[in-house]
Amino acid sequence: MQPTTTAGRKKLDPDPRVRIAILSAASKLVREEGVGALSIAGVLRRAHLSTRAFYRHFDSKDQLVTAVFVEMARVEKLRLRNRMDAYDDPVRAVAEWIDGRLDLAFNEQIRSDLRTMSLEAQSQMFAEPGLVGPAYTEILLPLREQLERGSESGAFPDIDPDAEALCIQGTVWANVERHWATGDCELTGLRERVLRFCLRGLGVAPQAIADVLRDFDQT
Repeated sequence: MQPTTTAGRKKLDPDPRVRIAILSAASKLVREEGVGALSIAGVLRRAHLSTRAFYRHFDSKDQLVTAVFVEMARVEKLRLRNRMDAYDDPVRAVAEWIDGRLDLAFNEQIRSDLRTMSLEAQSQMFAEPGLVGPAYTEILLPLREQLERGSESGAFPDIDPDAEALCIQGTVWANVERHWATGDCELTGLRERVLRFCLRGLGVAPQAIADVLRDFDQT
């Protein structure tokens, strides 16, 4: 593709390597100092790039913030989907999504990588929901897909997949936050409570829930 021209000057096409450098610098800044400290100038200093390079790839700081959260969410979506794809049963796949998100509280490596960004995303969800909405859409996508499968197969009777996905996310997040705040939760007990609550709400039979919990206990 040939570069376009603006006001007599050639406008260079976006460069994927430059975009990655900008996103990496912005992600590190958000993890270290929070979204409130993010500025275009600060990101460019870290990335050793010019203002012109920034505006080749992003229209505004808000667009950059959204891209940072979406990139984080896509990585998390892939991690969750890899777990879920091991199971053909939508009940077990949903349980894997829930257990995978509980890693935010109990898996040391994942917690250290995602805790700050997750807290920032949650705070922005109230202040500027348009900035982080696309990121939540990414993370919830594999969950919604399995809820739709379960609805079609009868495993989850009479549900609204979109609404149920949000309810499950809210339940998991509330329990993750509680553990972060108090540190008094134990994974096995918390997982059982959250899975029972969510799967019952989806209309899963008690024996099927017991089978899922038994499988987790054996792994």
